[in-house]
Amino acid sequence: MNVLLPLFYLPPISWYAEFLKPDRGITLEQFENFPKQTYRNRAIIYGANGKLALMIPVSHNGNRFYRETVISYAEDWQKIHWKSIKTAYQSSPYFEFYEDKLQTIYSEKKKYLFDFNLMVLDVIQSLLKTEVSFAMTQEFIKEPEHNNLRDHFSAKNAQPKGLPEYYQSFSAKHGFIEDLSVLDLLCNIGPESTTYLRNISTIQY
Repeated sequence: MNVLLPLFYLPPISWYAEFLKPDRGITLEQFENFPKQTYRNRAIIYGANGKLALMIPVSHNGNRFYRETVISYAEDWQKIHWKSIKTAYQSSPYFEFYEDKLQTIYSEKKKYLFDFNLMVLDVIQSLLKTEVSFAMTQEFIKEPEHNNLRDHFSAKNAQPKGLPEYYQSFSAKHGFIEDLSVLDLLCNIGPESTTYLRNISTIQY
């Protein structure tokens, strides 16, 4: 089976579950028009007050392709994101084991959002100890032959998925929040994350 996926920033758990499914070919879309208010430039983590959105600002320079979307560094969003992540997860069981490698995400300034997200995916794969290979689109095809999941993952209207609960640092205060960034899974259950992801199914074909 071939699956066409969008490329996200610190992807949600449901995305990573699809990415890790065996016996399939993964293709990442790079030539779509950049859609606003999606996980392509935002991630949702679990902060002390509940869901916390981390958004990467982009420059509106006329380019519409995701592949050509430029990151804005007018504000030091990297410092803000890293501080937010540390505050949210420094008391979680596994953050200290991943801290150094996660911090590398925020030490390099990529020009293009797509390239930045590819780098983030590489870091997350190394933390999960996965080696999923993938291709990238060479043009935009409106109705591809692949199973098209480009619009499946909604940051605005997330639907309940019934994912299994796992330990979360602030669950005593706000309850279990499902389908956050895969970062939440890593910091809270560490090496068990890959097994968790491989044991869940979020999409029926």
